Amino acid sequence: MSNVPWLTAMLVIPLVGSLVVACLPSSLASKAKQVALGFSLVTLVVGIVAALRFDTDSSALQLTEQHQWIPSFGVSYAVGVDGISLSLILMSLVLAPVCILAAWHDAPEGGSREKTYFALLLSLVPFMVGVFAATDVFLFYVFFEAMLVPVYFLVAGYGGARRRQAALKFLLFSLAGGLVMLVALIALYVHGPGGADGFMITRLVGLEMSPMAERLMFVGFFIAFAIKAPMWPLHTWLPDTAEEATPATSTLLVGVLDKIGTFGMLRFCLPFFPDASRWAAPAILVLALISIFYGAFLAIGSKDMLRLISYTSISHFGFIVLGIFAFTITGGNGSALYMVNHGFTTAALFLIVGMLIRRGGSAKIPAYGGWQRVTPALAGCFLVAGLSGLALPPLGAFVSEYLVLVGTYQRHHVIGGIAAVAVILAALYILLMYQRVFTGPRPEGVDRVRDLTGREKVVIVPLIASFLVLGLWPKPALDVVNPAITKTLQTVGIADPAPSTGAQATSEGSAK
Repeated sequence: MSNVPWLTAMLVIPLVGSLVVACLPSSLASKAKQVALGFSLVTLVVGIVAALRFDTDSSALQLTEQHQWIPSFGVSYAVGVDGISLSLILMSLVLAPVCILAAWHDAPEGGSREKTYFALLLSLVPFMVGVFAATDVFLFYVFFEAMLVPVYFLVAGYGGARRRQAALKFLLFSLAGGLVMLVALIALYVHGPGGADGFMITRLVGLEMSPMAERLMFVGFFIAFAIKAPMWPLHTWLPDTAEEATPATSTLLVGVLDKIGTFGMLRFCLPFFPDASRWAAPAILVLALISIFYGAFLAIGSKDMLRLISYTSISHFGFIVLGIFAFTITGGNGSALYMVNHGFTTAALFLIVGMLIRRGGSAKIPAYGGWQRVTPALAGCFLVAGLSGLALPPLGAFVSEYLVLVGTYQRHHVIGGIAAVAVILAALYILLMYQRVFTGPRPEGVDRVRDLTGREKVVIVPLIASFLVLGLWPKPALDVVNPAITKTLQTVGIADPAPSTGAQATSEGSAK
């Protein structure tokens, strides 16, 4: 166990910060965003210091803490991280201050609504850390469900005209998935060893259970995670929510919270239900393919920029699920890295589009045209973010998407080949949007529109830097996630496929 409760500190600091922001007196209400930004930056510093103590050569959980919480029900307060969860926590901690800074003028300034807005944004941070760090499954479920509260109020209270309907749809989908998972979770506990720490992940791996029971519990967990991811056909809440929420809320929702779905598949579905995972893999791979192409085609046809970005995320999550259920180390590493790259790429796209909407007054693509002549810096930043979204080298998304495709092709040649075609569709939906919004003659009536401000540049620069760092030097990130991916696949009981005879012969011939 860690002598310093690093993970608890990452939970407590933003939680205290959100309470401080919410309780600011009226005379200091205008300082709510500065206070929220300060607490988020302190949490980020703590996260970086903790990450420096992480041993990248170990697949074991690190920075662990465990205390009895409800021993009569087998529930503990237990947290710890492996490489996958650490990378997602760091991504979350980076995006939190970026989103707070981007949301500087999203709420009416100086009143209670501004305090509430920034308090809610900051309150998401402890839930993001907790859901990735929980090593007690019931504690994970608590974080999984509790985060719905601030997201609901962020969407319903701040955003577009149909924000309340979108928030309700998001809440109903999420609660339905959580209820299904709760039933499976209780069944898993009944099959487990019980005791005061009966919900600990380490005690629930390798249980003896009938094939039917294992499959039913797998389906319960998978449905909850497929809704959260989201995957086709359980995705319909996402475009509505992303369209109506503020850009900062959409960023944290799609860039971070939706990763809980794919993270949960790696952390729970595969180790808890290895036989059921292998049984369900063919169907899941087909669903992943459908998600990839469905999201891409809808993005190509979308007339709303925010909905377009949400559709691209459905396509990208299809790639992540594809890599997970290909059951290869290369594909698994690609999926883990893809989650991080997608978080930064989606954040840049949502936030830059939000900056454009603030200037143009509309999210509709036909309302624009020629804006690179009005806001050249904003147009250039969007182009870089878009190129990351279509996985162009040397940006980070290229590495992760390439690994997913190669890892999938290692075991499933046909599926890997079909998925590779979607790369062309990604180029279409990104470049067509750029062409329609930013190219063409200069529009009229925009003489007083400013290009990027200093604050907006501070928002965008770290995101673009992340594309370049993860694209040009992905090895440190891969070294962090590789031991956890390898251990997970060993638990499932599947080894990487051996190279084909033809490939071996070619390799031997080249050596000679």
